[in-house]
Amino acid sequence: MASKLLLLGLLINLLIVKDAQSVGVCYGRNGYGLPSERDVVRLYQRNNITRMRIYDPHHPTLEALRGTNIELMIGVPNDRLQSLNDQNAANIWVRDNIQRYPNVRFRYIAVGNNVDPNNGNSRYVPFVLRAMQNVHNAVRAAGLGNQIKVSTATYTGLLGSSFPPSIGAFRDNVRGFIEPIIRFLSQNNLPMFANIYPYYANPNSNLPFALFTATQPVVIDNGGRQYFNLFDAMLDAHYAAQARLGGGNVEIIVSESGWPSSGGPVATIGNAGTYYRNLIAHVRGTRGTPLKPGRSIETYLFEMFDENRKPGIEVERHFGIFTPNQQPKYGQLSFN
Repeated sequence: MASKLLLLGLLINLLIVKDAQSVGVCYGRNGYGLPSERDVVRLYQRNNITRMRIYDPHHPTLEALRGTNIELMIGVPNDRLQSLNDQNAANIWVRDNIQRYPNVRFRYIAVGNNVDPNNGNSRYVPFVLRAMQNVHNAVRAAGLGNQIKVSTATYTGLLGSSFPPSIGAFRDNVRGFIEPIIRFLSQNNLPMFANIYPYYANPNSNLPFALFTATQPVVIDNGGRQYFNLFDAMLDAHYAAQARLGGGNVEIIVSESGWPSSGGPVATIGNAGTYYRNLIAHVRGTRGTPLKPGRSIETYLFEMFDENRKPGIEVERHFGIFTPNQQPKYGQLSFN
């Protein structure tokens, strides 16, 4: 009996450790003066960051990751989706960018990012699902189906309603695009990736709610579910929207979340530091969300460095948590 209790305790400890490692960091390269790929990987290692997201199969980064303990989410860029509607092209993509690197710890493939019938990425809508299916088939044919999960990265802009979270639903003109994707993920036990940004959800209306510093519930939803932070509310709205389309069993991986340090009225060093510290503490725990209590929330911080070459509005260039000289922008963040 004692040995069984000891084994149970060890298993519980392993589960706790697994949850504690639920934080990764996105690595974008669209900035001036960034460190070399090998220096970036060393920076991840020095800070005990064990998960990375990249947005394309950048071979110098893959070379730098060889033999490390860093688990990787690798992206298929939107402009490659149409070509991967051909199964042979998907097989070649997996061969060249996955199988060629057997000592890189691939965890996920994100096939497309923020594709939406209502934004500038609408032209890619017809190609996402077939590209996902073909890449998934190629991964399985390579014998890697138990190691690598294939999905696509969505975002809150696909939702037509999200407040309170229980009424979360996709926009009417999004449903034809997203429902077959959710069905595919559900049938194959694959997760959904979602980019979730409280910063873009009108944080001025209640900044403590957005920064995880509210001391009282701000939203009380069906069944008495209490929301103390906007991140959980947005995530649960995604879960509710998926459930309406038959995806109640599809886990959501938060593939991006962050706060800018400049470029907007609440985009400050202080607010960004507060957000990142509190987000890490929140997702490393085992509390889950009010709708999904006790479930760890695997989350990727956006992002490693400011991408000051990005086009668009100024705020998009200020999400980095490290400076180009590899110094922490917000003091030492605790990733383990």
